[in-house]
Amino acid sequence: MPNMSNTSKGLGIIGAGSVARLHGEAAVKAGVRVAGICDLDGAKARALAAEYPGATATDSNETLLGRDDINAVVVAVPNCHHKQVAIDAMRAGKDILLEKPMAMSVAECDEIIAVSKQTGQLLQMGFVCRGAPAALAAHQLAGQGAFGRIYHVKASVYRQRGIPGLGGWFTNRALSGGGALMDVGVHLVDLAMHMTGFPRPARVSCVCTGTFGNPVGAYAFEEMWSGPPDAAGLFDVEDAATALVRFDGGLSLELNVTWAANVNPEYLRDAVVLLGDKGGCVADLWNNQLIVTTELDGRVVSENQPLPDGDAWGGAWQRQHERFRDCVESRTQPDPSGADGRAIQTVIDALYRSARENREVEV
Repeated sequence: MPNMSNTSKGLGIIGAGSVARLHGEAAVKAGVRVAGICDLDGAKARALAAEYPGATATDSNETLLGRDDINAVVVAVPNCHHKQVAIDAMRAGKDILLEKPMAMSVAECDEIIAVSKQTGQLLQMGFVCRGAPAALAAHQLAGQGAFGRIYHVKASVYRQRGIPGLGGWFTNRALSGGGALMDVGVHLVDLAMHMTGFPRPARVSCVCTGTFGNPVGAYAFEEMWSGPPDAAGLFDVEDAATALVRFDGGLSLELNVTWAANVNPEYLRDAVVLLGDKGGCVADLWNNQLIVTTELDGRVVSENQPLPDGDAWGGAWQRQHERFRDCVESRTQPDPSGADGRAIQTVIDALYRSARENREVEV
């Protein structure tokens, strides 16, 4: 397989929304040539393609996937289309970087993984938060045993007013599969399981609430990164979720996520807290801070761990594309893998079932 960074081969991006733009910027920083953009909205595809020298636009997936000068694609379309676009891309001989969540259900994940095995095409999941410097350092320390036996993880993302594209596909369950839990909660579940060695989930309990989206036109928002509110659109998903996941071996995960809440975001940060019997840490993902707490000479000591300077968010996206580039070039299995994506979806499916049935359920 020729080099992705070779001028004869390039990357295709299917989807031309906000996330697609992040992928394009990160790919260029990773030394990858963006060769083509596809979106059913041809104008959006042309506008994004114009940002990359030599890139062309199309409104046909078949046209982009038929190009010999593209050997890998990013799948950045609404969640309901992940399965079919990913399968079509792999059957067309393309390696894929698939945005999270992997699909709408575990059953769909299984279909994607089966085609990856049948075709031999690489499948990398878009769990970009793993590339945050604080997350990288916390994972390394946990793997080295610095915290001893990790018995609890607390993972949180609190947005004060950040429902994406209210009234668009993000807030339409038929198109998205869910709200805040499906959108950002998947990142937290992935980080928690990744940092603790992917233990087997046993039981979950979850509460989902939808408070701020109805009526759609009345929402007082501070950010709307996936487009302005559509008052004629639908909001039938959760904008907040609280959950407890019990794993085999005694590990527990407390999960808190909001798209919108009456809370000062400076007080509640986007963070993953690991608690172990020898130490613990607070990984503040986007403030680029890792605070480690241990015992030293009979005293409890907390200290900031040195992390690389720079833009934690942009760096995480660039590292994601550097990993994808390297896997495509070396033909090695990606990390995060499709198996990781399925494991996370297993927990997400169970959490939604718990919320619907108003009880704790087995995974």
